[in-house]
Amino acid sequence: MSHRIGQEDPERYLFVDRAVVYNPATQADWTAKKLVWVPSERHGFEAASIREERGEEVLVELAENGKKVVINKDDIQKMNPPKFSKVEDMAELTCLNEASVLHNLKDRYYSGLIYTYSGLFCVVINPYKNLPIYSENIIEMYRGKKRHEMPPHIYAISESAYRCMLQDREDQSILCTGESGAGKTENTKKVIQYLAHVASSHKGRKDHNIPPESPKAFKLQGELERQLLQANPILESFGNAKTVKNDNSSRFGKFIRINFDVAGYIVGANIETYLLEKSRAIRQAKDERTFHIFYRLLAGAGEHLRTDLLLEGFNSYRFLSNGHIPIPGQQDKENFQETMEAMHVMGFSHDEIVCMLKVVSAVLQFGNIVFKKERNTDQASMPENTAAQKLCHLLGMNVMEFTRAILTPRIKVGRDYVQKAQTKEQADFAVEALAKATYERLFRWLVHRINKALDRTKRQGASFIGILDIAGFEIFELNSFEQLCINYTNEKLQQLFNHTMFILEQEEYQREGIEWSFIDFGLDLQPCIDLIERPNNPPGILALLDEECWFPKATDKTFVDKVLQEQGTHTKFQKPRQLKDKADFCIIHYAGRVDYKADEWLMKNMDPLNDNVATLLHQSTDKFVAELWKDDIQTFQRASFYDNVSGLHEAPVDRIVGLDQVAGMNETAFGAAYKTKKGMFRTVGQLYKEQLSKLMATLRNTNPNFVRCILPNHEKRAGKLDPHLVLDQLRCNGVLEGIRICRQGFPNRIVFQEFRQRYEILTPNAIPKGFMDGKQACERMIQALELDGNLFRIGQSKIFFRAGVLAHLEEERDLKITDIIIYFQAVCRGYLARKAFAKKQQQLSALKVLQRNCAAYLKLRHWQWWRLFTKVKPLLQVTRQEEEMQAKDEELVKVKEKQIKVEGELVEMERKHQQLMEEKNILAEQLQAETELFAEAEEMRARLASKKQELEEILHDLESRLEEEEERTQGLQTEKKKMQSHIQDLEEQLDEEEAARQKLQLEKVTAEAKMKKYEEDILLLEDQNSKFLKEKKLLEDRINEVTSMLTEEEEKAKNLGKVKNKQEMMMVDLEERLKKEEKTRQELEKAKRKLDGETSDFQDQIAELQSQIEEFKVQLSKKEEEQQMMQTRGEEEVSQKNNALKQVRELQAQLSELQEDLESEKQARNKAEKLKRDLSEELEALKTELEDTLDTTAAQQELRTKREQEVAELKKAIEEETKNHEAQIQEMRQRHATALEELSEQLEQAKRFKANLEKTKQSQENANKELASEVKGLQQAKSESEHKRKKVEAQLQEFMARVTEGERAKGELAERSHKLQTELDNVSTMLEDAERKGIKLAKDVSGLESQLQDTQELLQEETRQKLNLSSRIRQLEEEKNALQEQQEEDEEARKNLEKQMLTLQAQLSDSKKKLEDDVGTIESLEEAKKKMQKDLELANQHLEEKTIAFEKMEKTKTRLQQELDDLTVDLDHQRQIVSNLEKKQKKFDQMLAEEKSISARYAEERDRAEAEAREKETKALSLTRALDEALEAKEELERINKQLRAEMEDLMSSKDDVGKNVHELEKSKRTLEQQLEEMKTQLEELEDELQATEDAKLRLEVNMQAMKAQYERDLQGRDDQNDEKKRALIKQVREMEAELEDERKQRGLAVAAKKKLEVDLKDIEGHIEGANKARDEAIKQLRKLQAQMKDYQRELEDTRASRDDIFALSKENEKKLKSLEAEIVQLHEDLAASERGRRHAEQERDELQDEISNSTSGKSALMDEKRRLEARIAQLEEELEEEQGNMELLNDRFRKTAMQVDTLSTELSAERSSGQKSENSRQQLERQNKDLRAKLGELEGSVKSRFKASITALEAKIAQLEEQLEQEARERAAANKIVRRTEKKLKEVCMQVEDERRHADQFKEQTEKANSRMKQLKRQLEEAEEEATRANASRRKLQRELDDATEASEGLSREVHTLKNRLRRGGPISFSSSRSGRRPLQVEGTSLDLLSDDELENKITDSNANETPAPQPE
Repeated sequence: MSHRIGQEDPERYLFVDRAVVYNPATQADWTAKKLVWVPSERHGFEAASIREERGEEVLVELAENGKKVVINKDDIQKMNPPKFSKVEDMAELTCLNEASVLHNLKDRYYSGLIYTYSGLFCVVINPYKNLPIYSENIIEMYRGKKRHEMPPHIYAISESAYRCMLQDREDQSILCTGESGAGKTENTKKVIQYLAHVASSHKGRKDHNIPPESPKAFKLQGELERQLLQANPILESFGNAKTVKNDNSSRFGKFIRINFDVAGYIVGANIETYLLEKSRAIRQAKDERTFHIFYRLLAGAGEHLRTDLLLEGFNSYRFLSNGHIPIPGQQDKENFQETMEAMHVMGFSHDEIVCMLKVVSAVLQFGNIVFKKERNTDQASMPENTAAQKLCHLLGMNVMEFTRAILTPRIKVGRDYVQKAQTKEQADFAVEALAKATYERLFRWLVHRINKALDRTKRQGASFIGILDIAGFEIFELNSFEQLCINYTNEKLQQLFNHTMFILEQEEYQREGIEWSFIDFGLDLQPCIDLIERPNNPPGILALLDEECWFPKATDKTFVDKVLQEQGTHTKFQKPRQLKDKADFCIIHYAGRVDYKADEWLMKNMDPLNDNVATLLHQSTDKFVAELWKDDIQTFQRASFYDNVSGLHEAPVDRIVGLDQVAGMNETAFGAAYKTKKGMFRTVGQLYKEQLSKLMATLRNTNPNFVRCILPNHEKRAGKLDPHLVLDQLRCNGVLEGIRICRQGFPNRIVFQEFRQRYEILTPNAIPKGFMDGKQACERMIQALELDGNLFRIGQSKIFFRAGVLAHLEEERDLKITDIIIYFQAVCRGYLARKAFAKKQQQLSALKVLQRNCAAYLKLRHWQWWRLFTKVKPLLQVTRQEEEMQAKDEELVKVKEKQIKVEGELVEMERKHQQLMEEKNILAEQLQAETELFAEAEEMRARLASKKQELEEILHDLESRLEEEEERTQGLQTEKKKMQSHIQDLEEQLDEEEAARQKLQLEKVTAEAKMKKYEEDILLLEDQNSKFLKEKKLLEDRINEVTSMLTEEEEKAKNLGKVKNKQEMMMVDLEERLKKEEKTRQELEKAKRKLDGETSDFQDQIAELQSQIEEFKVQLSKKEEEQQMMQTRGEEEVSQKNNALKQVRELQAQLSELQEDLESEKQARNKAEKLKRDLSEELEALKTELEDTLDTTAAQQELRTKREQEVAELKKAIEEETKNHEAQIQEMRQRHATALEELSEQLEQAKRFKANLEKTKQSQENANKELASEVKGLQQAKSESEHKRKKVEAQLQEFMARVTEGERAKGELAERSHKLQTELDNVSTMLEDAERKGIKLAKDVSGLESQLQDTQELLQEETRQKLNLSSRIRQLEEEKNALQEQQEEDEEARKNLEKQMLTLQAQLSDSKKKLEDDVGTIESLEEAKKKMQKDLELANQHLEEKTIAFEKMEKTKTRLQQELDDLTVDLDHQRQIVSNLEKKQKKFDQMLAEEKSISARYAEERDRAEAEAREKETKALSLTRALDEALEAKEELERINKQLRAEMEDLMSSKDDVGKNVHELEKSKRTLEQQLEEMKTQLEELEDELQATEDAKLRLEVNMQAMKAQYERDLQGRDDQNDEKKRALIKQVREMEAELEDERKQRGLAVAAKKKLEVDLKDIEGHIEGANKARDEAIKQLRKLQAQMKDYQRELEDTRASRDDIFALSKENEKKLKSLEAEIVQLHEDLAASERGRRHAEQERDELQDEISNSTSGKSALMDEKRRLEARIAQLEEELEEEQGNMELLNDRFRKTAMQVDTLSTELSAERSSGQKSENSRQQLERQNKDLRAKLGELEGSVKSRFKASITALEAKIAQLEEQLEQEARERAAANKIVRRTEKKLKEVCMQVEDERRHADQFKEQTEKANSRMKQLKRQLEEAEEEATRANASRRKLQRELDDATEASEGLSREVHTLKNRLRRGGPISFSSSRSGRRPLQVEGTSLDLLSDDELENKITDSNANETPAPQPE
């Protein structure tokens, strides 16, 4: 069988068949089914697919039998993709859970793969058969390879440790742990085998490497390696045994340390052992054996040896409990020979071997000694001493002395020795203890002897590899002391692993440049380790065990009680749940909860021996036995199981037989490694703890490698794996713990190239063509994949992923590949079909050609000429010549090609020749340089050799020094002995002190009377205390009132801190006084013994002092309560401070708005000043022209001068107002700046105070309240801002309405103007259209917003799905939080109990101190102690219940934690799905936005076209009317023209002297006619202006007087109101309600006065505008003749920009107005708040004065408080006065701001008038009318076509999806196995189709909504037209005014007649040629400042009417 196995292919047991893993069928099956792991009793976990989710439960179908089961969601675990099947490193699993780990191990185990990595672990499962994977070929295969290059193997671990040792010069360790039978020892052997093969010295070492100090040279090369391998059989023979689980179980732990030199060769070894199970030597369980050496000796010893060793049969020995039990497949006789051979290889002499075997036989003889109980007494006797004689013969002792030492040992009592008879039980125990101790000493001697044989090289070892073979974590039903030690060791090793693992992780993260915060998971295990090993505070279990061993009456029960008392509240410690429990206590290890039974723990820890027998053994005639027991009598003392109290502390006893550090022994077998104080002994626990600490120190200094061995089953069957057993071992071995740690980081990592190669298919266009760095390419791919930043990290050479990400990428990749393959198949099929079709077509055409040729041949074959042709044709040479020519040409071409190739090769060869020459020269130079370097290296070598000799000399010096240091250490040891004797003297002194203490306790009785008196005084003090409490309540009420009134007093916190410090100082002083009083009291008591008469005086003094102390305590409690109240007050002040901060923020916002308004006003003012300059220059020009052209009347000149004066006054007033306004703004800025600074200072103070006070729960509640108030404030501010916004919008609409009305009025006036009617109508209609378009655009914007809301609703629908996915996670998190809260509550309750315990302990200690002083209080304290103990028991019971609940919580917490981890992975997966959905949604939104934009554009164009069509229709009507009027005007002009011609003829006839020709006369005639027309119009306008200016002047004078009177009245009223406000503010200090009423009245009066002022100012503005209008019209008449076309164009551009500025200015001015009003209201509120604060401060001052007068004069702190409060009150009064001054300033500022608002409104109207100039630009829009009409039809057609195209595209998409669905159905229907999967996919595709249809329906609904919006816009247009009709009515009113103007024009006509008469008479009239042409629109800036909107618009229409030139007569 073994031979056949040896011939098998070893790679089958190492490598995974990747073809099976990457099977596409399994991959497709996994992607189709939602496969998960479900708990199973038989298999541990079972695969199943999710069918249905029902809330918290899930319906799953088992994959094995198809059975459907309902399972809770919490019990389901995720399954990895098939890619991760049989993965070599389980840390790479994307779903890291118990089921996946177990499944991976099971799959690999069933495939023969027993080794698997798990992060840093190598997990090994015992195969229970020989595998061909340990041969030398396999060793060579792994040699020199890295871990990741080869499959998992113990050789890979060994190779990595060996290579790391050589490369890094760092010591290594390999830690093998596991249960018994798991394969620890075998793997340890394999490690040693590998290292011996790889690092053997005989392969490369020479003889000179052997050290000179070795005693003898090696006979064989490689003897050391051979000895290292042969040491194991010896240790197995003496230390291994057969158990139920394992036939060769190591019953001890060992640490094999193999030393290597610098070159990596083995130079020595050392073995350390731990926890030998020596009890197995005397007793074994059923079906188990003792150590192998006993059976091998009895089976394999020869006759001569049997007689020498007195050996008998197997059944003759009592210590062989089960007789002879053979081991299957092994022969004890053969094994004995192998052991003997191994001993010979190790260099054991024959005498040493015989002595060892004698001791083994003696151990067996110990069990054959039989004791019996005597009849009358309990004394033991030995009826037969045959076994004793054999034993004494083997051990070299006297039989009589041995029996006497056993039956009646000598015991030291005091200073004498006494013989004490032993009972039968004691004698049996003594014999068993001696047998165990003898065997253990033999085993330790053996280990030391092996080490001596192996470690012959002294100090040549440069580094080492340590192999730790130790038992793993053990959890039995009941566990004893040995299991505690083993579990304690494993806790330390697991902590080392956790620490090491994350150090390596962190190093890789740092090496790759990844941001990572280090987590030390080693601290997770520290509480459990502290529970076991802590020496004190509180002491751990081992320390308590050692402490109990000191006491003679201590039992296991007292030890358990002490453990429960000291560690009962520890988090990792639990008491037994019920009284009937077998366990004494429980410890929660990392692997689980372990129950411990403390039976015989004290005995096991002390390990007592019979010192009489030990003395005999030390004095044995056998040198070997004497050597074994040498150290026990000389240097060690130990406890005996029959010692009494004095004997325990004083009798010299031998040392315990515990564990020992063997490696440090040099000359003797056991040196003085542990020397303790006299009378003390060392326990097993102490020794093991020290030994373990040294081992851990060694391991921490090494680089550890972890091997975890797993036991697959208990039947020792190959190929069987018990899942539950494996899971328990995975927990115990820390594999699952390591995976838990791994999940916290980035377990999955992949090299850039592999990531790009595997997943580039998911991002086809992300990486451009050409070369790109791998890291950059991966970054681009990650960006294209849109992964969450928390799911990955990009390093320097790898990319790291969280668990679960690669699985998701694999799914995406599979889906992508399936799509590509489907598409590829379709293309291939199409290509093949087309190819076949083309072939068929070619065959068809070829058949036709063949048929045609055949038919032709059949026709020609009988034709004679054809026959002749066929015979002659071959004879012709012409055809041959052509063929020959072609052949020659081809040859010529080939020759030319060969020539070209040869030439190219020649050139290339020449180039290569040159290169080779150059390389030759370079190599020659390099060779020369290398020779020089070689010479230098030789010199260096010579230097190094000399240095080496020097260093060797130094080494010898150091060795000599080391010997000197050893001598010093021996001297120190002698000094240590002296110190021990000194310590004994001190102990005697301590006994004397104890006697003195007892005397002092007797004196305590006298102090009882004193205590009774003290109790009476305490009762009196309690009465006083109750009175003080009542007074304290009154004071608290007053303090509460005071604190509620102090709102913004933040300095109190500092003062409170000072008060607190003072109080603390007082407390310190009081404590010092207390201490002094106690000292004095003690002195008084001492003096009492001397002077009894003085006791009464001292008692009175003590009573007085105690009363003072009580008073101080009462005061202290008061101060503490006051401090608490101050803290609450500070919290309230913090909340009020937050409100003030909100107000500050609002004020800052208002200030910023005011600054913006100020800047905009400055810009407007600059513009106005520019306009003023231009207009003043124009005014001066006009004045000169007026003086030149016309002889004006004196009245006109007077009017002009008055107007100029008025203009100058107005300018001055404006400048003064601007200056005042700027001054006010600067003042406001300064005040705001100061206020902000104060508030910022207060804020900083409040922050400091808040940081100190936010520690309590009340501060958190207050913070919550503050947050609620802030939310309310924000909501109020939001509502106020919305209200303000609505007001501003309403005002804006009013302005727009006014503008539209003015434009309509302008249109009516333009219609009635004679010649300019057509152009004016066009301009006005175009303006109206533009405004309508603006309204439409605003409505379109609202429509688009509604569409945006619709799209947002769609997004919300999709986000609901995301929320549904995350809701489950939230629920689990909430459950987790709830459990954590319960856990925290339990922990808080437990902490409270601990605190109670501590307080009780403190009280107990205090009571002990008082007992030293007063004996009388002992009884009361004992009663209190009993009560406390009862309470403690109740609390412990309550704590036990809590701990049970806590265990449940912990279990649920761990389960939820695992689920949370899985859910985080699932969440990451869902996030990726959501990101994909978001991508699709974004694409769809883009398409939808494009469609919406197109539809909106088309709708706008259609609306625009319709509006333009309507405009054109209205324009056509207006043009027809204008044409009729123009015809009438033309007839009138012709008539006038005829009259003028007649007059001209008369004039020409009268002037005979003029000698002009006809042509000149005609020219002059035309010019005169033009001038005549101009003069006529000018005269008409002058007449109108004269009349209007006279009327306006009268109105202006009257209005100015009325305005002045009204303004003075208003100012007087304002002053009166301010006086009333001041009086009201003074009253507010006393009466708050009256102040509030007055304030409301004042606000109402202010608002009414403001409204009156606004109305009056509007009236004044109207009057001023009328006057300015008249003046401006006169100026326009004078400047009519100037040509200003260029100016018009410039003004047109300016006005376009200015119009936008004007609208912005209007909005900003309105904002300013609102902000100023809000600021005034806020300032009123601030003033009221300050008044309230002052009133509260005054009340507080009065109350504090009363309180100060009531309080005692000795309270210096209260006096300081009074002074501080008085200073604060004075400060508040000053602040109040400042607030009053600020209020006055604010009132003045309010008046100025009101005036400023008025000026701003006038400037706004002026800017609006200038904006109307831009209407001239609308003439250009008429040219576009025709183009737009043409485009209208095209756009409507394109809109319809695009809508149809979009609908058809969606329908095509739906059809395409349906086709894909059908194709999927056809392809999937063929496979019967995956029918259910196809149904699922079909449902999903149907859902997608329905979604697409729903989206299409939504799109249609959106189009319908857009159409409905268009209808609404049409209705709004109709309403606007109705408003236009209403505006026509207002135009009719203006018609009447025009009639009045016509009457004035008739008066002007009369003046025209007079002018005509003058012309006839020949009077001189001069006209400037520059006045011809159109008159421009010029408006003075000064005149525009105070015009009303209506008059301004009327003026603009008149100016526009006058701008167009009159038609010239032909």
